[in-house]
Amino acid sequence: MQRKNNLLRASYSKYKNGMAMIMAIVVIVIISTISMLSLSLVTQTSKRTTDLYIYEQAVLLSKSAAEYGLLQISKNGCIDNIDFEHDYYDINISMKYIYTEASVCDDYFTVSTDEQNGSVLMDITVSVDDETITSEPIRYFKRSIQKL
Repeated sequence: MQRKNNLLRASYSKYKNGMAMIMAIVVIVIISTISMLSLSLVTQTSKRTTDLYIYEQAVLLSKSAAEYGLLQISKNGCIDNIDFEHDYYDINISMKYIYTEASVCDDYFTVSTDEQNGSVLMDITVSVDDETITSEPIRYFKRSIQKL
């Protein structure tokens, strides 16, 4: 016949159940901390990706705005400023003309070389201030000299 010692088993079983509860709480806290850190990293990465995408679009729009400014000069003559909006982008083009002598334009720089005669200095600003689209305001500035 086999003897059973229930006295020792009962006391060991109580401590075993309490230790399992503590270990379960520690595991839950560690997993929740790791998941919160990963969620924070994912949201920051998506904001940066959106801001980078908007910034790259602003760079491309500045190149298109330079061509648009040249088109408006060829159609209408001397223009000082062009302001327009495209989707959520505000685009501003300010122009200064470069000639060797007096020209038809009122505001111009005088230069002495024939290579620079008949040029335009364009200051192009593309900005986005809509907080629903970007996390911070984006502004791109480009200065360009174009031949007329």
